[in-house]
Amino acid sequence: MRGYLLAAMVCVGVSQAGCGGVYYAVSVNAAEARLEQARAMGAESAAPYEYYYAKEHLREAQLHASEASYGDAATYAETAETYAQKAIDHIQASKRGEGDK
Repeated sequence: MRGYLLAAMVCVGVSQAGCGGVYYAVSVNAAEARLEQARAMGAESAAPYEYYYAKEHLREAQLHASEASYGDAATYAETAETYAQKAIDHIQASKRGEGDK
């Protein structure tokens, strides 16, 4: 019985270790898409803080992933996506005439 429990724990540990790369890939793809959308809308000049903050976090995510630190990489990618969305929201608010409210 103890052997089965140990084997089960090892299998769970191995399967969990493999998920980091998948989660990172999903996060970074979403961030890249959102950042490209922001860039296409003119965020480099219309919302430079948010755009470049997102861009640098995406770069940092890719750096951490290259070191196989997928948890940190996913966190940076999520931040990049958040700030790219803020840039998009800022641009859309400006187009509606809301400004920096």
